[in-house]
Amino acid sequence: MASVLGVDLGGTKTAAGVVAADGTVLYSGQTPTLNRAGGEAILDATAALATSLRAQAAADGIEVSAIGMGSAGVIDAEAGTVISATDAILGWTGTDIFTGLTQRTGLDVSVVNDVHAHALGEAWLGAAAGTSSSLLVASGPAIHASFLRFGGSAAVPDTRAVFDLARGGDATARKAIGVGAGAAGQAVGGMVNILDPAVVVVSGGLADAGELWWGAMERALRQELLAPLADVPVLRATLGNTAAIVGAASLVFN
Repeated sequence: MASVLGVDLGGTKTAAGVVAADGTVLYSGQTPTLNRAGGEAILDATAALATSLRAQAAADGIEVSAIGMGSAGVIDAEAGTVISATDAILGWTGTDIFTGLTQRTGLDVSVVNDVHAHALGEAWLGAAAGTSSSLLVASGPAIHASFLRFGGSAAVPDTRAVFDLARGGDATARKAIGVGAGAAGQAVGGMVNILDPAVVVVSGGLADAGELWWGAMERALRQELLAPLADVPVLRATLGNTAAIVGAASLVFN
C-alpha cells in the first residue's frame, strides 16, 4: 500500500509526515499556522507543506496516495469542513478543508478534530494499542491559569515553569498543581463512569508531569470511579508529537 500524508494543524504550527502502512513516519516537517491570515491562506501553507513532503517521498520512489488530517476546531468529518473554531485561528470557521486541500494537492482528504487524531494515533500504535476503546485526556494550560488566579506571578510564562517552581517548594505553584490534579481526576473519573473505556491515556505535557501531579490526579480519579470500573488502567501516552500525524494517517489506512 502507498504511504499517506498525516497532517496535524494546530493554532500555532502545522506539522505533517509521510506515514507508511505500518505507522512509521518516513519524512516530516512543519510550518507556522497562519492563524491571522484566514482559511484560504492556511490551506495554501498546508498544501505547500504537503507538496514538499510528497516530493521528498517521490524522490525515493515512495508514492503518497491520500491525506489524513487532524485540525483544530469542531470538524464535520463527513463533509470535511470546520463547523466552528476559536479566535486562536481567525477565519477558520466555515473552511472547506476537503475541497480546498483536494483542489490544491490532487489527493483525497480525510479530516477529523486534532485531538481525535491524537487519540487515534495512541489507539493504533501507542499506549492504547490492542484495546477495544480508550479515553485520551490532557489539561496542562489550566494549571498555569490556576497559578495566576491564586496570585502567582504573571512573569511565570507557562505550565512547565509552574512545575519548576513547585519542585523548588513554591506554595502557590504546588496549590495550583494540586487543585488542577484533583479537578482533572474527578472529571476523568466521571467520564470513565459514563463511557466505560478499556483504558485512559494521559497525553500532552502532563504525561510526563511526574508524581507531583500524577499521584494526586489518579487518587482523585479512583475515588470517583464506580466499583466495577475501579481497576481501569491509566497510562501515559507514548507517541509524543507524532501521535496526531500517525492518527490522521490511520483515517486512510484503517
